[in-house]
This record gives sequence, structure tokens and C-alpha cells, in this order.
Amino acid sequence: MSDPQPAREVREVREDGVRASADEAAPASRRPSRTNGGGRITRGDTQIGRGFAALMAGVATLVLGATVMSVPVPFVVGVPGPTYNALGSADGKDVISVAGHDTYPASGALDLTTVYMRGGPASDVGLVELARSWFDSSREILPEDVVYPKGVTRQQISDENAAQMDDSQHTAVAAALRELGIPFEQQLNVGSVPDGSPSSGKLRAGDRLLKVAGRAADTLPAVQEAVAAGQGAPVEVVVLRDGAQVTQTVTPTNNSGRWLLGIGIRYSFTFPFTVDVQLSNVGGPSAGMMFALAIYDKLTPGDLTGGKHIAGTGAIGPDGRVGSIGGIAQKLHGARDAGATLFLAPAGNCDEVVGHIPDGLAVVKVSTLNDARTAVEGYARGEDPAGMPQCTAR
Repeated sequence: MSDPQPAREVREVREDGVRASADEAAPASRRPSRTNGGGRITRGDTQIGRGFAALMAGVATLVLGATVMSVPVPFVVGVPGPTYNALGSADGKDVISVAGHDTYPASGALDLTTVYMRGGPASDVGLVELARSWFDSSREILPEDVVYPKGVTRQQISDENAAQMDDSQHTAVAAALRELGIPFEQQLNVGSVPDGSPSSGKLRAGDRLLKVAGRAADTLPAVQEAVAAGQGAPVEVVVLRDGAQVTQTVTPTNNSGRWLLGIGIRYSFTFPFTVDVQLSNVGGPSAGMMFALAIYDKLTPGDLTGGKHIAGTGAIGPDGRVGSIGGIAQKLHGARDAGATLFLAPAGNCDEVVGHIPDGLAVVKVSTLNDARTAVEGYARGEDPAGMPQCTAR
């Protein structure tokens, strides 16, 4: 089995706050069947010859069918991937370690969940696997071009995954510290300026955002609200560039009813102590919420989980907001198969949760890190998850 490469999601938070999600392809092998053969019919053995011809015709049909079934198709298949306990260890190292602050032992499990994507760049999915997946509720079939943009390479996907995981670790620390009331420094930077953007030629990647429309630009929601308030009117954007303040006027663009500067935004932080996350072969930001819960647990006395096995998924913002992710149905099945009894699901994924919950697993809807912590604490005390916020289809 190939190493898990789950949960590929957009590297930067776009200014509209959207994180497109897709899961990286796990390598798959392609084994087309080929055969050569034939039969010879003689006059003296007509009956035997006809039987042999019929047999060979049947063999040829089977060979043709096998060949057709092995032909790659332009789809990818999502399957449940492994889970990792954020309170435990992986490859002989603690998943989360802290230096410069007191920590406390924690039992139980806070599992982050993953998805394998079979197919995609440099690998194929055949009709056999596609047919099998059609009848398996733990799998999802998607057109390849929905998951992977044209021309993307496996190395690009791997690099993007690694960057997203790195970003998610920092935002998880920020969310946990904010939940604990521990102060830290936070900055908002321009991550990218696409060609054709209204900010092109005015803002640059690496600019530190200071003010937008006269408001402090220290969080993504603050920027969104400041731009939206002008309803398309030009806004002044003040940035710190090469040690000097620069002021530019940008006319926002309208995208599906939302006014945007057309930039990618990245957070940067300065924390009062070091939190290190070690987890190989997993990328994307969807583990952020579970990392934040585990960091909170390690930094507080007592046992957050009460020794119970809990799993979940969700991107996390430094303000503690939980974002939706891809592959939730596969993650539900992966969590149940690993022994979890409670699953924390982002509210934004509720439509995909309903109808896909495997037997033996309770699911609680969460919108913030505080929601998630409250649910875990309640479950540890023996509260029935059915009395907690539930997902309903819209």
C-alpha cells in the first residue's frame, strides 16, 4: 500500500475565505491484460473443433472483458485513509511536543482522519475499481478534473500539501492559545496577487496588511467586512513593505455577490513558546481543529477526553472558526473503523454527513474550537451526544 497522501486543499486562504478541497492521489498500478491465441479446426474433428472454437471464443470474450475493465477512466476514487492520534506518537515521535511551557499527560485519543484518492496525475483507476466503488458507501467517485486541475503534477500536489499542513499547524497553535487566553502576536500578509486582479501592480506578495478602508487589518474577517462595507467603492489599503508604509487605492471586484481585493492572504504569528507538530505523509489543513484540541489538552491539567476515543476533521482559523473540508464521508468510515465512538464534524459539511454516518459512531456538529472543546468535555463526563448539536440536511 502506498503512503497516505490525503486531503489536498487550497494552499492559501483566498480573500473570500473559501478553501477548495480535494484529496491527493495515492499511487496506483495499471496492469492491462494482453493475450494472444487461436484454434485450428480440422475436417476429421468437426465436433471437437467446434467445441474448441466455442471455448476459445469464450476465452477471447473474457480476455476482452478483462482488458476493457483494466482500461483507465477519467475518475478518481476517495477511500477511507488511516487515522492518527494527535495526543499520541507516530514514527517514534510525539505528534505534538511543547517547549517553554508546562504540559500535562493526556489519555484517550483525538484522531485526525485522512482520505486516500486513487487515480489522478500519474496513476489510473480502472472500471473494476470504479464498479466496486459504486456499490460501496465508504467510497466516493469524482471526475478527475474536478479534483485535479489540468496539468498539475504529483510533485506540485505534494509541495502544496506540505505547505498547507505547515500553515494549519501554526493556525492550530493560535486557535488553542486564544482559547486558553494566552497572548501572542498575529499579522496578516499578502500571500499572492493573481494576474488580472484589481490589486495587481499595487499590492505584492509579502506585504504586511496594516489597514483596509481605515480599519485595522489583523484578521481575514476584518478585511472582508471592511471591503464589503464600501459596496464596490475604491478602498485605501495600507501595507508595510520593506520597512516603509505604502498606501494604495484598490477598486474591489465582485465575485458571486462578494466584493474582493483579489488577493491571497496568509497569517504569520509570534508565539511565547514553541509547539512542534511531527506527522509525515499527511498534508492539507483539514487536521487543524484536531491539532488545536490536542494542543489545548496538553497545555491544561486534567484529561480532556476522559480516556475516550474521539475523532474529527476541520480546518481551523486563528480565531477558532472551524472550516469545512473534503472527503467527510470517507473520514467518518475511517474513524469508525479505527475505533472512535464520537466524531466532530464541521457545520459546513453537514449536508454530506447526513445519510453517511456508519453504525456505532455518533456525530456532533461544530462551528468553532470552543464548540469542539465543549462537546469533548461533555462526552468525557458521560453526556449523550444525541443531546449535542446535530447535523441536519438543508
